[in-house]
Amino acid sequence: MIQLREISDRVLLTILTIILAAIAIISLCLGPTKITILEILFALFGRGTTVQNIIILELRLPRVLLGIMFGGMLGFSGAALQGLLRNPLADPSLIGVTAAASLGAVIAIGFGMAAISVIIIPLAAIISATLATMLLFIIATRNDNLLVLILTGISISSLSTALTSLAFNLAPDPMTLRDMIFWLLGSLENRTTADLMISTPFVLLGWIIMATVGRSLDAMSLGEETVKSLGINVKLLSWRIILGVSISVGAMVAVCGAVGFVGLVVPHILRPFVGYQPGRLLIASALGGAILITLADLLTRLPNEGNPIQLGVVTSLIGSPIFIWIIQRYQVNNDTK
Repeated sequence: MIQLREISDRVLLTILTIILAAIAIISLCLGPTKITILEILFALFGRGTTVQNIIILELRLPRVLLGIMFGGMLGFSGAALQGLLRNPLADPSLIGVTAAASLGAVIAIGFGMAAISVIIIPLAAIISATLATMLLFIIATRNDNLLVLILTGISISSLSTALTSLAFNLAPDPMTLRDMIFWLLGSLENRTTADLMISTPFVLLGWIIMATVGRSLDAMSLGEETVKSLGINVKLLSWRIILGVSISVGAMVAVCGAVGFVGLVVPHILRPFVGYQPGRLLIASALGGAILITLADLLTRLPNEGNPIQLGVVTSLIGSPIFIWIIQRYQVNNDTK
């Protein structure tokens, strides 16, 4: 079995940034209209042709930036939750925010609210995710046990999934049902600057809330006695992470749909390179998540007659084998101990 070696943060982040930049440039170039890298540079500064400026600034650039933000938040959130809960299976879906946001969007689609305004579906998803977070807060604050937090999140996720299924059953016509299902599969296609403007404030707020949790997560990995000796408020730390994840990931799910496996597998892939330190893993996982989403979005553009491949389908096809490999690797490690 290949042993991965810990490397410095600077080297790791540099490598990940270069990979992300390369994929982003390819994504800007790729499309029905061929545009060279030089023409992209001109268009980014508004000096290309009218058609090139519209294609790059209004269509491709928002799609790339949304992919980077979405993947970044999923990767960061997955690493933060795994460090907080000390559970290698933790990801944003565990606390119910993904399912709740999806429920809000599905209800908006089912009632035809999208015809009122383009922001109705994202707004409904954000409101739903916020309500789920408030419910999680009310229930879990009565008990400091992290297990209660996990079980509450699972309950909210199960309830949201059940209500989503009910919305499918009550869909007024097959076309509406089709729209619901396709939205749930996730996509960056046809996303515009408006979608970017809707989600960015929430993502930034989530980043701000969780910006300094790294050292506290490192301390938590050393045990409860270490945490107490350093004067870390575990309850406050928990809610900073839960609130940050709910706000940021909820907003991105609201715009791009539900996408799985990113927050789960990316931290596992990168953890050996950071010496299994939760604090060092956060930014690396954000870059890794951004890479995975932008790469998956490139794969959705493969030639396909009829309906395009949805983003959530691609991430599942990529993530499932990786997750199986991770499970097998951990099993081998446990057997050799």
